[in-house]
Amino acid sequence: MALPVAFFALFFAWPVAAIVARGLKADGAWRFGRLADVVTQPDIRQVLWFTTWQALASTALTLLFALPAAYVFARLDFPGKQLLRAVVTVPFVLPTVVAGSAFLALVGHGGLLDELWGVRLDTTVWAILLAHVFFNYAVVVRTVGGLWSQLDPRQEEAARMLGASGWHAWRKVTLPALAPAVAAAALMVFLFTFTSFGVVQILGGPTFSTIEVEIYRQTSEFFDLSTAAVLTLVQFAAVGAILVVHAWTVRRREAALRLVDPKATARRPRGAGQWALLAGVLATIALLLVLPLAVLVQRSLDAPGFGYYRALTNADGGTFLVAPVHAVWTSLQYAVAATAVAVLIGGLAAAALARRDAGRLVRGFDALLMLPLGVSAVTVGFGFLIALDKPPLDLRQSWMLVPLAQALVGAPFVVRTMLPVLRAVDVRLREAAAVLGASPWRVWREVDLPLVRRALLVAAGFAFAVSLGEFGATVFIARPDNPTLPVAVARLLSRPGDLNYGQAMALSTILMVVCAAALLVLERLRTDRTGEF
Repeated sequence: MALPVAFFALFFAWPVAAIVARGLKADGAWRFGRLADVVTQPDIRQVLWFTTWQALASTALTLLFALPAAYVFARLDFPGKQLLRAVVTVPFVLPTVVAGSAFLALVGHGGLLDELWGVRLDTTVWAILLAHVFFNYAVVVRTVGGLWSQLDPRQEEAARMLGASGWHAWRKVTLPALAPAVAAAALMVFLFTFTSFGVVQILGGPTFSTIEVEIYRQTSEFFDLSTAAVLTLVQFAAVGAILVVHAWTVRRREAALRLVDPKATARRPRGAGQWALLAGVLATIALLLVLPLAVLVQRSLDAPGFGYYRALTNADGGTFLVAPVHAVWTSLQYAVAATAVAVLIGGLAAAALARRDAGRLVRGFDALLMLPLGVSAVTVGFGFLIALDKPPLDLRQSWMLVPLAQALVGAPFVVRTMLPVLRAVDVRLREAAAVLGASPWRVWREVDLPLVRRALLVAAGFAFAVSLGEFGATVFIARPDNPTLPVAVARLLSRPGDLNYGQAMALSTILMVVCAAALLVLERLRTDRTGEF
């Protein structure tokens, strides 16, 4: 456990503390009165209000659209179900920059809706809300649907045989059992939308700003570290509260239910109602998830002869010091290095947390591992530049700076994927091997590794996809001559002109294809017990 603790202390706690201290200290004294000064500013209050209500609205819309799909995947069996499950999950592993680009191609100026009906949503909040639903749809489907598929349907059937209507039986029997999973999914969606950066940065323009976007603006555009530090503390407090409630809902879900094999609960659709529901879910997936990605691909092919893709091989000397296509190779290298670090740190942390004799302090570290997912990635990235600038850790010119930041985001996914599998390993197998004289390393190699190998591969795949699309921290620390794919897309979108827009669509399509390919591999490796998501 010492290595994961040291890693998070050095590359997460220290950079965040460094930038907060830089913003709230003057002449060696803390200026906590600055907290009230910042949060009472009218423009900052507007940012706080927009951040909160758009997260609530995004969460409500995501539940509205995704809960019917959770039922369909849990209770109905139909051809192409596994492929459709992978399609639903693709948006979640896509970088937020790609999601923003896809909706920009659909509803932005010159987008599909603009061309067909003159409808533009890029100047309204609706584009942001729909993009958040697109991005978080799979969170609800997998979290709620995964539990729903393991609930014994005979309990609800018994209630209906005793005279209860279908709605009454569902409300009294199934809904209370699903409530912890629905709450956990809602909290995760709220967390992701509350800390939204890439989607709002691309679709919101100068009008709409979340706390995360405002931290970026205050840091990079106005160089106001004091205001950025205050907003970081506000977001940190909010994220901490959300994670505490989420941990409580997860414990309720784990402790209160008796589950059955999910393969025994899915049946072919019966009756007009179930067929209509299946058709409605398929139509929603096609319009909300598939259409934006299809439009993204179509926009990347607008230039004859793959013109936008060929333009990626040319450096203009302004936006990029190297050809944009160079970002593909750079991103892959960074993602592989970040995956190796995330698997090492996350695997060791999961192994320590899975121990039956783990103390309260070790178990408390489980919640802290989730903080990098909610704390401002912009703050972490800028904190890297401030904290890691002196020997023996002067990493500002090191290529490892980007993979380390990406590994911070990937490690929690590794822990969440491997922890349930490690906890399921029968401790008596380890004890028997130890009694027979096996060393701890051999016990791990001969007992644990064969049982968790599949989960380890899935964890590595998730870490790779997440690292590939990390944007908030990388935008600060990626060097001009080595931009990552998300950074390159954002730079292209920030410049006017059809060529820059088309190249952004082309790079986004490349990034989407790489992430989708990684996901399809994961789906083939994944089993029902591989991970919590």
